[in-house]
Amino acid sequence: MSHPVSYDATMENFDALVLEPKDELVVVDFWGPGCPNCDIYAAAEPSLLSELEGAPMRVVKVNAYEHEELARRFGLFGIPTFLLFRDGKLLGKMSQYYGREYWLGVIRDHLPRA
Repeated sequence: MSHPVSYDATMENFDALVLEPKDELVVVDFWGPGCPNCDIYAAAEPSLLSELEGAPMRVVKVNAYEHEELARRFGLFGIPTFLLFRDGKLLGKMSQYYGREYWLGVIRDHLPRA
């Protein structure tokens, strides 16, 4: 089994990375340099993704400062913010990183069922 893959998104590749994939959960991580909570999540990400080994999902990272138009497109007010998509549809939003168990629980609740 493999770990979920993490991609860096820009305006040019966002739709292909986030809206076009089918049958997998896409977690979009809007982050920014110098954001303490973003740094906490970034440090935890490898361990979190290892717990989701083999899950039908991907993580797409968006630097909200470099790609403000994407942050505005989804009405974001702060970072980190995680948007959850499947089959091109927005399923939910987490407006902060509230810790390991909360994050994993929300992600598992939105994974496609076999």
